[in-house]
Parts: sequence; C-alpha cells; structure tokens
Amino acid sequence: MAVVVLEDIHKTYHVGSEVHVHALRGVSLTLQPGEFVAVMGPSGSGKSTLMNLLGCLDRPSRGRYLLDGEEVARLSRDRLAAVRNRKLGFVFQSFNLLSRTSALENIELPLMYSGEGLSLREIERRAREALDLVGLADRARHHPSQLSGGQQQRVAIARSLVSEPTLLLADEPTGNLDTRTGLEIMEIFQRLNDRGITLVMVTHEPEIGQFAKRRLLMRDGKVIRDEAVESRLMAAKEKEKLPAPEEEEEVMR
Repeated sequence: MAVVVLEDIHKTYHVGSEVHVHALRGVSLTLQPGEFVAVMGPSGSGKSTLMNLLGCLDRPSRGRYLLDGEEVARLSRDRLAAVRNRKLGFVFQSFNLLSRTSALENIELPLMYSGEGLSLREIERRAREALDLVGLADRARHHPSQLSGGQQQRVAIARSLVSEPTLLLADEPTGNLDTRTGLEIMEIFQRLNDRGITLVMVTHEPEIGQFAKRRLLMRDGKVIRDEAVESRLMAAKEKEKLPAPEEEEEVMR
C-alpha cells in the first residue's frame, strides 16, 4: 500500500475579498514505502504548502489526500491531531527543542501526549532507543544549551522517530548547519531510510537534494519534474572528502 496518495490537490489562500493566491495547482503524487524524496523549487513554488498538507497542518481546497490508506483531507481537527501524533514525524530547520528539559525528556514528550497509555518505563526505553539511533546515547541528560547545533538536530530527529511514524517530514533540516554537520545529518537520514523509513525533505540546496533517491521540482504550485536521482550521493563518502575539523580550522584562518 502506498504511504501517500495525492489526487489533484489544490490550495488557494484568500487575501481580502478579491485576491486569491493559488499555492498548489493540481498536484498528484504517490509515495511508496521506503522512498526518500527531496522537494525542491524557488521561493513561492508551493513546496512549503505541500509539506504542510502532507503533515496535516493544513487542508487542501480541493482534491484527495490518502495517508497510509486513510483519507485525511476532511478529518476533524481532533482526528487530524491524532493522525499527526501517530503517523507523522517532523524535523524542522530550527530544532524546536525545549531549553529547560534534557535531550531525553525532549524526545519523551510526543509519547507523553500520545494517549497510548504507555508506562514511564516504556516511554524512557523508547526515547533511549531513539537517542541511540542518532548516536547520542551518551548525551541523554544534556540540555540543548550544552549541545552543538548538529547534536540538537539529532535530538530533534530522535524526537520525530520515537512514535514510530509512517512518514518522516524534514523541512530544510540542514539550513542552520555547517557543511560537515549537514552531511552528518544527511548520513543519519540515509541510514534511517535504509531501515525502511519513508522520508520527504524540503530543501533549496541542490547538493542536499542529491542525497535523496527521488527529486520533485516545483514551480508556480505545480510539480514540473519528478525524477529518480541518477547520481545519488552518499553522505558518509562526501564527508570523507572534507578536511578534518582541525585542518578545516587552519584553512579558514
């Protein structure tokens, strides 16, 4: 079964009584389990609107959206919230971690509010597993201010995974990171995808889009190109080409 099916999706924003902004114009799309898709395009192309709709943060003006076989476009607000919590994971450019709680506690939060009735021991176990998955098991008790930007993004990824979502959505996940750290994040995404997790990533950086398996190019609210990434890059190999951290510092002086 397809993870995502979009059929003739339109999204129109009404500004005042006469101005209509057509953010999406008839987008149809199918995502199969295990895909890693990069959504690209210039500012105003509709990629952020598409991501909001995929994440059930907004509703289409017209068209059908099936997530894991369930039509979600017309669900009630409460039902949409339940779908977001159970089936979707989100990774943002700005990390969005709570500053006064530890890495482990940040990851536990989605499970605390999931309504699954999990025990505290089970919540902690799953949070630690997610933290270990992104290579930060030894930072469980550190607060965000004690972590680098890359480590904070790893915590954010772990938080997005702890509910075992059907679909992981990443919005400019490397936008606030340097080149080496960005490659480390892409390496994590590729490893997660190798484990079968379905990923959709919005990026404006062509080189970051090369790490995905499939690329969508949007313009004026339409998908104008949908293609496999022929020369897919592997983040681990690209990272090896960079100077070592000490050497990089020397080069910048």
